Amino acid sequence: MTKHTVHTHFPGRLIFIGFGSIGQGVLPLIMRHVGGLTADRITIVTADDAGRQEAEDFGIRFVNHPLTRENFRHVLDPLVGRGDFVLNLSVDVSSIALIKLCHEKGALYLDTCIEPWPGGYTDPNIPVSRRTNYALREELLEVRKTQANGPTAVITHGANPGLVSHFVKQALIDIATDTGHDAPEPSTREEWAKLAMDLGIKVIHIAERDTQVSNRPKMPGEFVNTWSVDGFVSEGSQPAELGWGTHERHFPRDGRQHDFGRKGAIFLTQPGCATRVRTWTPRAQSFHGFLITHGESISISDFLTVRQNDRATYRPTVHYAYHPSDNAVLSVHEFCGRNYHLQEEKRIMMGDITTGIDELGVLLAGHAKNAYWYGSQLSIDEARALAPFNSATSLQVTVSALSGMIWAIENPAKGVVEPDEIDFRRNLEICMPYLGPVVGKYTDWTPLFDRGRLFPEDLDEGDPWQFKNIRVV
Repeated sequence: MTKHTVHTHFPGRLIFIGFGSIGQGVLPLIMRHVGGLTADRITIVTADDAGRQEAEDFGIRFVNHPLTRENFRHVLDPLVGRGDFVLNLSVDVSSIALIKLCHEKGALYLDTCIEPWPGGYTDPNIPVSRRTNYALREELLEVRKTQANGPTAVITHGANPGLVSHFVKQALIDIATDTGHDAPEPSTREEWAKLAMDLGIKVIHIAERDTQVSNRPKMPGEFVNTWSVDGFVSEGSQPAELGWGTHERHFPRDGRQHDFGRKGAIFLTQPGCATRVRTWTPRAQSFHGFLITHGESISISDFLTVRQNDRATYRPTVHYAYHPSDNAVLSVHEFCGRNYHLQEEKRIMMGDITTGIDELGVLLAGHAKNAYWYGSQLSIDEARALAPFNSATSLQVTVSALSGMIWAIENPAKGVVEPDEIDFRRNLEICMPYLGPVVGKYTDWTPLFDRGRLFPEDLDEGDPWQFKNIRVV
């Protein structure tokens, strides 16, 4: 392990909450790159026995004790203290509850999404607008007003949300350079927003195509994925959400606006896993992706908003467009056909993957060179060579969780922060060795490409980047 760079040293204890595919994948990276952290100062608290053997191999304490609203303080009180780190990679454990606990204890914190207690995403008794990532983020941003300069809590810092916010900043710099935009690199939120506006960015897609295939076909009654099944099903069952751009002229008929908060995003009255949008990546070219709700769709759009007299004068439309592995697509179709009741069996593809890549990046469009994609094209073979217990998909997430954790250790008194607010260069420095080819590609593709070939469509030919032209169903 001496060949790996030790990025920082950490003298406290590390507590994992959840130890599914991401927890199992990030543990070896933490042991490589965080100095001074020994196995006897790590505890895993999780809801099942997944990963127990790996924990035993590392000599790490493994506690199978599902956390609930009623018991989480009792379980965590003896484990978490001042100067410790809580790494929350769970589902169905409230991020806000854990952040409040860490603030009280003086502990650092990181998660990869804002997670509610069970039912927070899908309970039909909760108003639809309150089952959104927008609502969860607004609640957490209210909490952080009381935690300024407290222990750092990095929220939503996996691959996406997380890494893609750093990709967006690098892409903006690339476009500015390539279009002759003469301005210094931004250092504040206002400067980043002005740069995006000056470049003419209308749309940002988090565009991802996973082509990993398995030697085990998906069976009827089985949900197969390259990362957490429960996590994917939860977010896919939420309403489709997107940051809503100021250039949009056609409000979706099933779109709804929020009557609280910053009001920079909208939601659709249908699940993200039943909503598709058109997008593009360099290897896959054009494809249809699921409009799955993600925190970055809201935070990036909000971060890049320009306001005058408290009125938004510029904001890009931002959304996730995800084509998962083919096994996962079949699983989603079956899940939707069962009226969103999860299949009896769940499986995460890992050792059975034979080939494929996870092409994950950001597509910035509407500027002088039309559209620019910047991101990672990590293959399964590269992922296996780089780190154990990982697929191409999981490694993009785990190294991003690692980089956010390192940044928090290096900046321990920042309170609650989002990926858009932290040092993108430091995070990319840590992540780059694990991302395979990281490329930037311009394209003349638009959502109107080759449209109307089979049937006439009601298209807005004047502006190809209207959401009306991007959405499929």
